[in-house]
Amino acid sequence: MIKRKEQYNEVPELTVSKKIRVRFNETDPLGIVWHGYYITYFEDGREAFGRKHGISYLDVQKSGYTTPIVKSKCEHKLSLRYGDVARIETTIVDSPAAKMIFRYKIFDAGENIVCTGETVQVFVDGKGDLSLNYPSFFEDWKRKMGLLK
Repeated sequence: MIKRKEQYNEVPELTVSKKIRVRFNETDPLGIVWHGYYITYFEDGREAFGRKHGISYLDVQKSGYTTPIVKSKCEHKLSLRYGDVARIETTIVDSPAAKMIFRYKIFDAGENIVCTGETVQVFVDGKGDLSLNYPSFFEDWKRKMGLLK
């Protein structure tokens, strides 16, 4: 059996940066960000991306769909601490499949990479059925963004 490696392309012009300040409740007793909050920072980035590019959770919901995360990956390089200002860079990855893939880079104030990651979301309709094809609103969005001809 031959395994095919999926190759998708990041779309750099569809990247959003968002700054956040690390809050006290996001840190452990040593004052560093607890590892689970980096996934929350990814969500902050996705929400900023959605608002800027017209594909927010509310836009998806108005179209009768939800987009649950089915895969997430997070690689820690450095630590953030209470009070740090970080920048989350969120980029959509163009995929021929009926899913949304986002890649993330989190930078500290010195522009050092603190964390990288990726999430994969699928489309589920109002009845709870997985969509194996692009929902029409997503196809329209991809066309508007220049991802489909």
